[in-house]
Amino acid sequence: MSASQPVSPPAPAAPPAPPTALAPAAPPVLAEVVRSGFVEGRHRGALVVLGADGAVELALGDVTAPVFPRSSNKPLQAAAVLRAGLDLAGERLALAAASHSGETFHRTLVRTMLADFGLDAGLLRCPADLPLDAEERDLYLASGESADPVTMNCSGKHTAMLAACVLRGWPLEDYLDPGHPLQRLVHRTVEDAAGEPVAAVGTDGCGAPLMAISLVGLARAFQNVAGAEPGTPERRVADAMRAHPEYVAGTRRADTWLMREVPGALSKMGAEAVQAVALPDGRALAFKIEDGATRALGPVLARALTLLGVDGPVVGRIGRAPLLGGGAEVGEIRAAF
Repeated sequence: MSASQPVSPPAPAAPPAPPTALAPAAPPVLAEVVRSGFVEGRHRGALVVLGADGAVELALGDVTAPVFPRSSNKPLQAAAVLRAGLDLAGERLALAAASHSGETFHRTLVRTMLADFGLDAGLLRCPADLPLDAEERDLYLASGESADPVTMNCSGKHTAMLAACVLRGWPLEDYLDPGHPLQRLVHRTVEDAAGEPVAAVGTDGCGAPLMAISLVGLARAFQNVAGAEPGTPERRVADAMRAHPEYVAGTRRADTWLMREVPGALSKMGAEAVQAVALPDGRALAFKIEDGATRALGPVLARALTLLGVDGPVVGRIGRAPLLGGGAEVGEIRAAF
């Protein structure tokens, strides 16, 4: 460059980049997958325990963010059909709150209820499915049966919803529409029990509207259902579930074992690894495994029950989740809190 050429001023410095927002903290690990002494996987999630007074006694992760409770909402949906005036009790009411295993006694009662209310199975809007229970599924298929809406685990709930619509003169064809009078009643029932507004409405696996609430709200809802005044719709549902837990789940299911062996407990799992429990002393818990792995439900539930002072063989039975290698047990899924 010659001495006569002007020197360009330096380019202005670029403005500083705005500060990067902190990434949200990862949910805590609730369960570990241990194979041959090596931790090969982890399941994260959130869990809350409420005292009998409703205060939060334990919170792991964000327990105030909304989640879809999936089938843990079913006791509230069953309470709504009672609020609509439907007269159900005993095994029938338990089945209305069920994610049943598709065992013979479940299918038989669904068909009986449909006939008694003058309904045809073709009116069910839940999808055709096979039994939820693996052993029952093998027997079902071996007998030559195929997927059917009656066999779907939500068929008891759908039958009760249709029956309530018949009673009230509400349309049957669109009974799953969120704007249908029955589903608006379900919406209010969920909000009343949870003590908070529904954060979002989606569609459950069975096609029914699904209301999102927080884990705190879900645990509170179970407290309010289990401890409701005798004779109220909520208490009638709780009493039926506790008296007939095999109709709520099945003969080989954790909800059945817990309600059968811990008198006064109210328990209901949901898809995508959701669980809610109310205990007879008024305390309650709710949790969700973030990745939806239902294999972690038992170990996490058993650990939570142990922290709450619930003991006995049922806790070990619920919590047992062995891993196999070459047909032999080489590890387990275990709680990590």
